[in-house]
Amino acid sequence: MQVDTTMVIANAQLGARNAIGDHARKLETLGYDAAFAFEGQHDPFLPLALAAQATSTLKLGTGIAVAFARNPMNLANLGYDLQLMTQGRFILGLGSQVQAHIEKRFSMPWSRPAARMRELILAIRAIWDSWQNDVPLRFEGEFYRHTLMTPTFSPGPNPHGMAKIVAAGVGSRMTEAVCEVADGFTVHPFNTARSLREITLPAIEAGLRKNPVDRSGFDVSCNVIIATGRDERELAKARAIVKKQLAFYGSTPAYRPVLECEGWGDLQLNLNRLSKEGRWDDMAALIDDEMVDALAVVAPRDEIAQRIHVRLAGVADRVNLVARYADDDRDWADIVQQLHASGGTSGADRL
Repeated sequence: MQVDTTMVIANAQLGARNAIGDHARKLETLGYDAAFAFEGQHDPFLPLALAAQATSTLKLGTGIAVAFARNPMNLANLGYDLQLMTQGRFILGLGSQVQAHIEKRFSMPWSRPAARMRELILAIRAIWDSWQNDVPLRFEGEFYRHTLMTPTFSPGPNPHGMAKIVAAGVGSRMTEAVCEVADGFTVHPFNTARSLREITLPAIEAGLRKNPVDRSGFDVSCNVIIATGRDERELAKARAIVKKQLAFYGSTPAYRPVLECEGWGDLQLNLNRLSKEGRWDDMAALIDDEMVDALAVVAPRDEIAQRIHVRLAGVADRVNLVARYADDDRDWADIVQQLHASGGTSGADRL
């Protein structure tokens, strides 16, 4: 099983010389296969340019970049340049975000997100194809239109080829649309074992039936929220932090199907109401231990790898460890090694 992690960039890291490069090099040394830059308080692309200079084998990607805050040409340029800088190790990871953020935070249009994401990915591929194979740019879709590319603005063929495009999703419609045209699909961290098998897998299978990419080369990656520690005190602290994270996710209407799958649909309405009132601590109090155990992997550190393997068997061939409260120390390196040793199934065998 391939093991990835997410780099959450802090102000101090951006402001300190070599901090991001040192962090990426450490992740490479610990045995991670890929590191993804999270788009939160900071842009996810710039840190990867620094990480590229300090690493040689670690794959680097955006996890995720907000697709609808940008346009296909922006994303094509960024993806092309980072594919060059990483010498073929870049992964363009995209996500839709939710309507309120796209319209109110980014001041960008929102409509039919699944269809828009599908078309955006195809538009990026058309732009790359124009550069890579010197063919006219003729992409005319419902949401995007790219019909002008002059030699001045074409970088020409990329010696490392075109980067992989993966995208994240929650609902069946977005999942199917992504799996129809992308090189991989990323499962959102807000998931349960039941939702993976009853909601996500059928949609992946439906999309892949239309995808010309060989299934053995298509990556299904699952983000897994981890609550762990060296002792009971650390484990309890991790649980408390994870409850806040789950409450934040659960307040979002788009994630309600995951809760409904477990019979907790009404929880989403309560969490959403409290979020609008700014009552964040009260939200976390609604997440009980049963919910944490279903939505996250909760265990002592020496049991984490086995629990993840059981949860994702037959579902994913990559796992992204989500534990934003913890440092990547030797204990986490042991978990990475155990997950590598646990094996996995190829895309062709899995679906």
